[in-house]
Amino acid sequence: MGFPDRWCLWIKGVLISARSSVLVNGSPAFEFQCSKSIRQCDPLSPFLFLVVTEALSCMMKKAGELGTIDGIRIPHGEVVITNLLYADDAMVMGEWSQRNINNVARILRCFRLCSGLKINFHKSKLYGCEVSNLEISRMAEVLGCKAFVFLGIKVGSQHE
Repeated sequence: MGFPDRWCLWIKGVLISARSSVLVNGSPAFEFQCSKSIRQCDPLSPFLFLVVTEALSCMMKKAGELGTIDGIRIPHGEVVITNLLYADDAMVMGEWSQRNINNVARILRCFRLCSGLKINFHKSKLYGCEVSNLEISRMAEVLGCKAFVFLGIKVGSQHE
């Protein structure tokens, strides 16, 4: 993403130097090295998460530019949207096709391998517009997620 080497070394130094101790009767016990390199509630954690999710956004944008995935075209404009990020939520969107779903799955797998962040597909939903319930369920299996259901009704699908 183009960060200067010095900045990357600073971040690496913060991550590998993370140490913690446990309070026993109000007093700190021995220190130990954190095995995951960053502590829970570390003030740097949200910033690093944003940097990493920005990498996901760049991957999606580049895939859209290369024609690997087809995003949603905004009418009367040059804008193509492939994803939206908010806090720790992500929405990936694009034209409905087997090729798109397969390539999004590949991008998410590469993201996981590069970042170490695993997407919770049990919480993830697939939404389809003007597509049959069967097709939505089939594509959801490719990603390993569930079809989007609101109050027991699959939203956006045609009746079968």
